[in-house]
Amino acid sequence: MPRAPQIGDPAPDFELEGTEGTFRLSEHRGRPVVLLFYPGDETPVCTKQFCSYRDRGAELSALDAVVVGISAQDVRSHQKFKEHHNLNVPLLADTERTVAQSYGVSAPVMGTRRAVIVVDAEGKIAHRKVHVLGLSFATVDEISKVLADLPARDTVSSR
Repeated sequence: MPRAPQIGDPAPDFELEGTEGTFRLSEHRGRPVVLLFYPGDETPVCTKQFCSYRDRGAELSALDAVVVGISAQDVRSHQKFKEHHNLNVPLLADTERTVAQSYGVSAPVMGTRRAVIVVDAEGKIAHRKVHVLGLSFATVDEISKVLADLPARDTVSSR
């Protein structure tokens, strides 16, 4: 298995279908992207996680970052999950777990691990946290802090 990309490494590009159409990571250069890997739709912790983002939707929208959820269920499952809980984060279908594998967040038997990976405006890994047990998740406050600690985009673009 290839080494998982670490902070400072280029983020592996990918294209996945999701609840809001096709998503290609490289099309979002110039803005930070928050990749929220999660084990599965309608599971207790995942439901709590994504409902917490819904409940703090204004704050999540104010982050000035693209935020997406990624798991192995198909788009139909994601759409049902999103509609059932009125979720506000686009959900991407990594049915073959190729994206999870390329980011080092796929585990045998367990499947996709809960993880937060932030890709900076230049397309490099700026933050990586993989939850060992998957019983906790990154809150809006934690995501906000990570994004606030990124270099300003003017600084990034002038390098």
